[in-house]
Amino acid sequence: MPALKKAALSVTSAALLSVFLVGPASAVSQDTTDDEPKPPTGMSQVGGAQLGRSGTQVNLGAGAPVLPKKLTGRSWMVSDAETGDVLASHNPHWRLPPASTLKMLFADTVMEAPALQPKTREYTVQDADLADLGEGSSLVGVKEDLPYTVHDLWLGVFLRSGNDAVHVLASMYGGVPKTVTDMQAHAEELQALDTTVVSPDGYDAPNQVSSAYDLTLFARSGMQKADFREYCATATAQFPGEQKKGKERESFGIQNTNRLLTGADGVTAYKGIAGVKNGYTTHAGNTFTGVAERNGKVLLVTVMNPSSDETHAVYKEAASLLDWGFAASGKVTPVGELVPPRSADTGTGKGAQADKPAVNKGGNGPGTTKAAAATGSSGGVGIALGIAGGALVLVAGAAFLVNRRWPLPDLVRRLPRR
Repeated sequence: MPALKKAALSVTSAALLSVFLVGPASAVSQDTTDDEPKPPTGMSQVGGAQLGRSGTQVNLGAGAPVLPKKLTGRSWMVSDAETGDVLASHNPHWRLPPASTLKMLFADTVMEAPALQPKTREYTVQDADLADLGEGSSLVGVKEDLPYTVHDLWLGVFLRSGNDAVHVLASMYGGVPKTVTDMQAHAEELQALDTTVVSPDGYDAPNQVSSAYDLTLFARSGMQKADFREYCATATAQFPGEQKKGKERESFGIQNTNRLLTGADGVTAYKGIAGVKNGYTTHAGNTFTGVAERNGKVLLVTVMNPSSDETHAVYKEAASLLDWGFAASGKVTPVGELVPPRSADTGTGKGAQADKPAVNKGGNGPGTTKAAAATGSSGGVGIALGIAGGALVLVAGAAFLVNRRWPLPDLVRRLPRR
């Protein structure tokens, strides 16, 4: 073989090898069919140019495991919650119906509002509060003319994904229109620019969309709030029921619909899981955002609308991505980053925009709760656990920093009382 042709072959082989080892992965790890909708061209590049590309993006380094096979989500992303590094993604800025994962934005927007404080505050539900629930909405069982505490209602939101509880809290906050307006403003503050809010509960509505990237931002922001962490990590609780005259009010048990937390319906509880939120509607399919900790590493994963016919595919694909993320941490070059809010102090004194401009669009409280029995796999500290005798056990852990420009308070670690 002539030397020139031999040299050309060597260069070509080296280039191809570098693509497989370092460059973005192709759809080899993503099962798709010609009948499925295709992501749009020109998606947002918030967080980095590579995140705006369609298909699977991953930069594998030496010793990094390949991505899981049979990933069928239209959009997914796995990120390091502490550094903000996006380890791998698949169409993360594809604007899709979010279903009840949008409740993370609802909670992050209104949870600390004065109108909803303290969480022991009681409110008697009015007929008007439940008048506009979508047909077929998921409900926790809130009834008119009965009182509920704010704490009760948040348990209904996070455990049973109750749209009835969302609408009552929205009424207390100032009404659904105000809630939607403030949710949209908060999404824009977080630089979640793929999101359009139409309903506070995530129920299918025309033009209501979000993205795997934005849902991850909502979860990351919400996890800074102690109450948010408590509710999303709670597996079971008692919810107020009927009130019969002259008798103590009844209650009934509710269980979190996040099956990676509870291990229900044939899904294995994920070790180290600490929430966050799952969802399902006809148009959105199944959606899920989760956070988990192992060996001091905290990861976020979001999966939207798997096409697999396998039962509970959204949880299984999320779990496989978390497994990959923990194994790949430190062995991949990030494909992007989770941006800080616009107003965050980045260390420059000028907020997030001074560092990187955004790319625009193209319990504590009454009631007894029981947390999930999922712990860190290494014998280290787990996030998700810890209710005994009705009291949440809070143990300070290692510093939980969003990234070098957006520091957070310590992440609360949850341990069972021994």
